[in-house]
Amino acid sequence: MSQEALSLLRALNWLPSTHATLTAPLLDWLMEEDSMTRRFEQHCRQVTVRPMREEFIEADELTDERALLPDDARFWLREIVLCGDDEPWLIGRTLVPESTLNGPEQMLQQLGTRPLGRYLFSSSTLSRDFIEPGSVGALWGRRSRLRLSGKPLLLTELFLPASPLYRDLA
Repeated sequence: MSQEALSLLRALNWLPSTHATLTAPLLDWLMEEDSMTRRFEQHCRQVTVRPMREEFIEADELTDERALLPDDARFWLREIVLCGDDEPWLIGRTLVPESTLNGPEQMLQQLGTRPLGRYLFSSSTLSRDFIEPGSVGALWGRRSRLRLSGKPLLLTELFLPASPLYRDLA
């Protein structure tokens, strides 16, 4: 499921937040400004992370993400499955330009099984440039460009079928 889900994540079609298919309950999830980890914790006993890939990649491995990030040669890539009570709820892909990884932001390379949201939302220097909703088939996702101390990173998330997002839409 994980590799298939990553393929779906990369195939998300980006939509304006005013698109007709984006209902209020759906936008409530997709446009969440706070930590998705915290939001998920309201729906389960424990949120856990299963890292799938954590490594530097070259700029030529990026797709349309390239236009949303600085012109660095290398990027720290982190792909994970976020689970609620051991059920896969979300696939996450984080791209961090190498130029962002100085000072305290070096910790982004050492998150391991720690949710990104726990790190990001504990920082007083966090800001968000945008949230862009997307869909692929019957699944929903989003991407956000965040900044730590003004330095960018790109987070793309795909909500898997077991995610509470879909229960809230029923």
